[in-house]
Amino acid sequence: MKTKDQGDFAHDTPETMGVLLTNLGTPDSCGAADVRRYLKEFLWDPRVVEMPRPLWWLLLNLVILNTRPRRSAAAYEKIWSDAGSPLLAVSKDQAEALQSMLNAELRQPVTVALAMRYGNPSIPSGLDDLRRAGSRRILVLPLYPQYSATTTASTFDAVSMELRRWRWLPELRFVNHYHDDPGYIAALAQSVRKYWDANGKPEKLLMSFHGIPRDYFIAGDPYFCECQKTGRLLAEAL
Repeated sequence: MKTKDQGDFAHDTPETMGVLLTNLGTPDSCGAADVRRYLKEFLWDPRVVEMPRPLWWLLLNLVILNTRPRRSAAAYEKIWSDAGSPLLAVSKDQAEALQSMLNAELRQPVTVALAMRYGNPSIPSGLDDLRRAGSRRILVLPLYPQYSATTTASTFDAVSMELRRWRWLPELRFVNHYHDDPGYIAALAQSVRKYWDANGKPEKLLMSFHGIPRDYFIAGDPYFCECQKTGRLLAEAL
């Protein structure tokens, strides 16, 4: 495998700590062509759909990608804003806020790069941004509090695949999950209380999480259990 040209090595090059902040992803636009391209990348990931590849290729390319993009594009158009995808806009704000906070609290420069597992900005481009910034230590932080093979592990796959092309590897650390981290639970509780203060406290609080196929849970994916624990800890905090 040919490695990526990373330029000449130089001693005493200024170094920064890097954070690769990752999220799921979004189409480049709400047009059907961009939505189709995004769905193809997303749904072809074997971590997302665990089905024999030949059969899934036929279903994906002959059926799903010929019907779903148009419907999904109409749904995306309803939430699209002047800033583009809401997910991308919010993720950018989070990356900027995280970099400002880390640079204020740590005694060393920190570069935060945003990357999406599917779509743009991509994981390879985010890692390249950190490399150009001189990041020799990189923390990969997926915005998935609860671990799942369909999300967290897929992100780690993509990072590892890109780094196979690098000659000089950085020190690397992955954040696996933080579903029960006290800071995360406190932030959720603060958000709920803020809403209650402005709108009144209801009789019930409904917590909703994204789902995974039952077969994945039976096979050992901890996502469901970690969602349950997050919900329990949040209820206790409130």
